[in-house]
Amino acid sequence: MPVALVTGAARANSIAAGIVPRLVADGWDVATTDLFGTDFDCDLSDPAAPERLIEQVARERGPVGALVLSHAHDVLSGILDTTAESFDAHVAINARASLLLIAAFARQIPADGGAIVALTSDATTGNLPYGASKGALDRIVISAARELGPRGVSANVLNPGPVDTGWISPELHEALAPQHPLGRLGRPEDIAGVVAFLVSPAGRWISGQLLHADGAFSARF
Repeated sequence: MPVALVTGAARANSIAAGIVPRLVADGWDVATTDLFGTDFDCDLSDPAAPERLIEQVARERGPVGALVLSHAHDVLSGILDTTAESFDAHVAINARASLLLIAAFARQIPADGGAIVALTSDATTGNLPYGASKGALDRIVISAARELGPRGVSANVLNPGPVDTGWISPELHEALAPQHPLGRLGRPEDIAGVVAFLVSPAGRWISGQLLHADGAFSARF
């Protein structure tokens, strides 16, 4: 059974929590990680943690064939109130840890290759350190598609748009839903199907892309 590692999977209503059962249904042995409450608890702010995590999962479950990066550190702030410490924390978890996870993943991929999918965001104004670190993540993953392609690895960034995972207030929900062509916000299961396809053998010809899987929400711009 192929092994998939999904990060950021502790919250019951998160996008990652929606992805896990879909991958299981598709025949993956899914390992989950987060700061606490998962199969493999891990503090990704520690630069040594990503390699240890991949090694542990590979040792206990077998080589990891799919890496789904859904973890995130997110504290709202803008240009004038973002501290150096906050900015560094966002970059460490959202970008640096992802880079190190990808590198460790690439060193142990099975003979038939593997797939990487990372969740990103358009957030910037008022959410600057998060958005900047996600921008760095985008470049890392797209670079991975070129560098790791000869190893049989596909790598894509997926922007799900606004997904209702508990962070959206009733007021924001009321404001956003009418802007959506489908008349509702995204749900974790909407994203799960896209991720499942991208990590499947059928989806691996898609690589090096920043994809919007948001029900045409971004098409309004």
